[in-house]
Amino acid sequence: MASDAVHIESFLEMLAAERGAALNTLESYARDLEDFASFHASGVLDASSEDIAAYLRDLAHRGFAESSQARRLSALRQFYKFLYSEGLRGDDPTRKVKAPKKRASLPSVLSVEEVDRLIEAARFNAELEHGTRGAALRASRLHTLLEVLYATGLRVSELVALPISAALRDERLILVRGKGGKERAVPLSQRARDAMRAYVALRRAEGAYSQSPWLFPSHGESGHFTRQAFARDLKALAASVGLKAASVSPHVLRHAFASHLLQNGADLRVVQQLLGHADISTTQIYTHVLDERLRALVESHHPLAKS
Repeated sequence: MASDAVHIESFLEMLAAERGAALNTLESYARDLEDFASFHASGVLDASSEDIAAYLRDLAHRGFAESSQARRLSALRQFYKFLYSEGLRGDDPTRKVKAPKKRASLPSVLSVEEVDRLIEAARFNAELEHGTRGAALRASRLHTLLEVLYATGLRVSELVALPISAALRDERLILVRGKGGKERAVPLSQRARDAMRAYVALRRAEGAYSQSPWLFPSHGESGHFTRQAFARDLKALAASVGLKAASVSPHVLRHAFASHLLQNGADLRVVQQLLGHADISTTQIYTHVLDERLRALVESHHPLAKS
């Protein structure tokens, strides 16, 4: 219905104007709400609690994970709160709808050896002689993205939107603006700093993107390299070193960063801060790493462990 599109657009405008929601967030809300509007053809203003519960059952039937169902319900809750506050509805139909219980799932994690294979392959490719300037820049960019991602554990959206100033400062910390506009300082390894400087120097030598404020610029609408393009390049690299492309993504490398820190003795609270998690419960998905470390410790040192 045309009115559905108008109400959704008004809600998105409110998120952008009053809450400063990022473009990725707005696009996600738009997809979720438009999907519900397609499911409930009689119009979003007429939806009942039973209609929303039926929509969640439909999502489950379509194979959506519990986490995805919960995210859709969260979007609907905020949307109907907005409609209620605007006087467009006299009630909030989502209040009586229970969120699906999420099953605890362990993130896919690459081993240290597998991450090393990826980064070394990217470094080797970056140091090769390339036939064109564009090919040389692309190889250097991928190497830099991998070094910085594994050194910092940034969200991929944070990584691709780094300003060029991050590579120009002679500092071991970079300031990152994460979810909700919150800033955090993230340590940067020497390898990552060296890769960034080499990439920026190559850009300058070739006269590429001289006016861009982004570290990883592109000619696209955002002005910087996209998450999707990085994921595509990373999967191609993974396949070239014998890893299953479907199991490798920027988010999997973020998991590897956190898991490998914990395996080597880092505190969970420190990892929470580095990842930019607002709540420690989000970081606790990595406690399986701590449990494994404790098990190995007991088996190695308990006098009866080998009995």
